Amino acid sequence: MRRSTDSILTTHTGSLPRLSSILEAMRDREEGRLTDEPAFQKKVRDEIAAIVKRQVDSGVDVVNDGECGKPNFHAYASERLSGFERRVPPGGVPVLTRPLGAGGRDAQMFPDFYKAILENNPFANAIRIAPRICVGPIRYVGQALIQRDIANLKTSMAASGAKEGFMSATSPLTVMKNEHYPNDESFQIAFGEAMREEYQAILDAGLLLQIDDPALFSEWDMNRDWSMADFRKWGEARVEQLNHALRGFPEDRIRFHTCYGVNFGPRVNDLQLEQGIDLLFKVRAGAYSFEAANPRHEHEWRVPERVKLPVGKILIPGVVTHSSPIVEHPEVVAERIERWARSTGRENIIAGNDCGFASNAGNSEIPISVAWAKLQALGEGARIASARLWR
Repeated sequence: MRRSTDSILTTHTGSLPRLSSILEAMRDREEGRLTDEPAFQKKVRDEIAAIVKRQVDSGVDVVNDGECGKPNFHAYASERLSGFERRVPPGGVPVLTRPLGAGGRDAQMFPDFYKAILENNPFANAIRIAPRICVGPIRYVGQALIQRDIANLKTSMAASGAKEGFMSATSPLTVMKNEHYPNDESFQIAFGEAMREEYQAILDAGLLLQIDDPALFSEWDMNRDWSMADFRKWGEARVEQLNHALRGFPEDRIRFHTCYGVNFGPRVNDLQLEQGIDLLFKVRAGAYSFEAANPRHEHEWRVPERVKLPVGKILIPGVVTHSSPIVEHPEVVAERIERWARSTGRENIIAGNDCGFASNAGNSEIPISVAWAKLQALGEGARIASARLWR
């Protein structure tokens, strides 16, 4: 994993808004109506090439495929694992509400805001994924699919001149339901063991592996009855499970991403970085990506002054946010980068964004044009900050 040695490197957390044509094909695919899989895969391949080039042109140094062919950051795994059954609930698959924070602490405190959001749900046209239920032994069967993803990204990187790439993979701890294993622990272990094959394939391809696990921080808001002691106990166990699934992999090739959710809410009840940063640092990874740009967390650049970054590790603080359509001014981005560089060391940070712009394909909160304007601001802000930090 490259470090910021003579300028601030830039990256992002992974998901980017998909083209409408890809969304419709993805919707047809999920609902069993897609008739031309090769044509769909060609469309995805062509879009990845455009996405990678646009990242490079925007000033993004460490690129990915935008998660272009995935409906969201965890449901794709079910087609790569045996043992899961697609099960449509009576009445059909409902519109997503959990990503909005519905049912969480904030929703309890601000019911009028969340009522309005649910009545104008930005996830109304997101791809609806039927629940996947574990009904048999879990085995990884996605070898051809991960190699296709790797080839698409590496081919596009070579064509655009990108020097380093990462590929996002779902956490080894799944939210899918279990009807086969005797308990949740054995189910989660089996899921993690199977996903290790995907992680290994990404690393073997020379790409950085990013583990996406928003729950490590976001579950605090969604569990209204938890005390901080409850959260800490749960978080310690989760990190232990994460590390078991990541054992033996080179930490300096792994990025770990967590966040506080994707909603545009008040966010008053977000976990604070200082309440969980020690858990973050226990994860077997070389870099840690987290939210730092939205107004509930922008002050947290001071945390590394009190909680020291472990030797050899890198922070990837968000300096543009997914939780507002406002496009940050490059000077604001530069100031955010400079603050983190002062508190952490300029060689120990890579500038990123808070979370994915389209973690669920079809989410309309951040349109394509706004997402790219934010990445452009990220690149421009990093250039400004670099000129000041290395002058």
